[in-house]
Amino acid sequence: MAWRGILDDVPNLFQKIRMDHEHRRYKLAGRGCSSNHAGRFEALAVAAVDDGWDGDAEPLPVLRTEVRLEVPRSVITYNKSPDLPFDRSINPYRGCEHGCVYCFARPSHAYLGMSPGLDFETRLIARPDAPDVLRRELAAKRYVAAPIAIGTNTDPYQPIEKEHRIMRSLLQVLSDANHPVAIVTKGSLIERDIDILADMAQRGLVRVGISVTTLDAKLARLMEPRVPAPKRRLQVIHALSQAGIPVRVMASPMVPALSDPELEAILEAGRDAGARTASWIMLRLPREVSQLMQDWLAQHYPDRAGRIMARLCEMHGGKEYDAQWHRRMRGEGPYAEIIQQRFKLAVKRLGLATLSPPMRCDLFRPPKVASAQLDLF
Repeated sequence: MAWRGILDDVPNLFQKIRMDHEHRRYKLAGRGCSSNHAGRFEALAVAAVDDGWDGDAEPLPVLRTEVRLEVPRSVITYNKSPDLPFDRSINPYRGCEHGCVYCFARPSHAYLGMSPGLDFETRLIARPDAPDVLRRELAAKRYVAAPIAIGTNTDPYQPIEKEHRIMRSLLQVLSDANHPVAIVTKGSLIERDIDILADMAQRGLVRVGISVTTLDAKLARLMEPRVPAPKRRLQVIHALSQAGIPVRVMASPMVPALSDPELEAILEAGRDAGARTASWIMLRLPREVSQLMQDWLAQHYPDRAGRIMARLCEMHGGKEYDAQWHRRMRGEGPYAEIIQQRFKLAVKRLGLATLSPPMRCDLFRPPKVASAQLDLF
């Protein structure tokens, strides 16, 4: 029986070795992670070792992004989290090519049997049928309109949106139905959709949050390698605000002892670009993200890695992360309180609001869905 169990695992073992070996054979230019450790649900893990064979000095090809398609049965995801300002969201894509090393959504890739590391930013899933499914869900008799959040897990304006255009189609469905939507993004591609967003803004149906982690272009390139540079994101804020679209500057995530000294500067730059409201979130390290972030710190900022992790543990009761409601976003304790006080003073000085006006839900009109019965006549 023991041998049978081992033999049964051989195909899986070779699959794991193949996947790990493929990633080790590539140049990791423009990637946030440098590892592809197995997810928490996998029974096997592979460690790279030097086997002594020649040929390791040969030039390596660049690791490319691959996209697969998924046909979703539903696209609106509901939550009951008491510390979130929305109860429903949509994710046009699984995984994110932006490659932000700190992304709290990375562990979601483990549910797909893939690594939260390099797989999360190179093996992506697009959902091209999402707009049609959304139209059907909005047309359901029991559906009651409330703001839908997009971009709270993976970025809807990541680079592959330029080809797939799923986000634009989703916006068109929401606009046609007069349905409110809140968008969070780091991508400059959102400027492409200003025509739809500006029209929705006139009806009180949209607001946008632009995340600015740092104003340091070098730090941004290391932490979020395929995200537009900080200066470019400020230009996005300006373009959206000039079109009459309400914009929030999001100083998030704040990395203690690394980017949090920039909090006030980020808020001021966002205000000057046209943002009306502001928010901040502390760095979160759920599940596999903790090790990925620690590996990144050891590689790029070994001199302050210990200090950063000590501050995070201090804010989470001695742990690297605490998922308790109302604590997970900002932590607690003296250091977290100092950041919060700095934020309050800065928004007051800059004339920024922390709460956005409510979006309109009373305009909602369920979309018409083609009926198979009518097609008979």
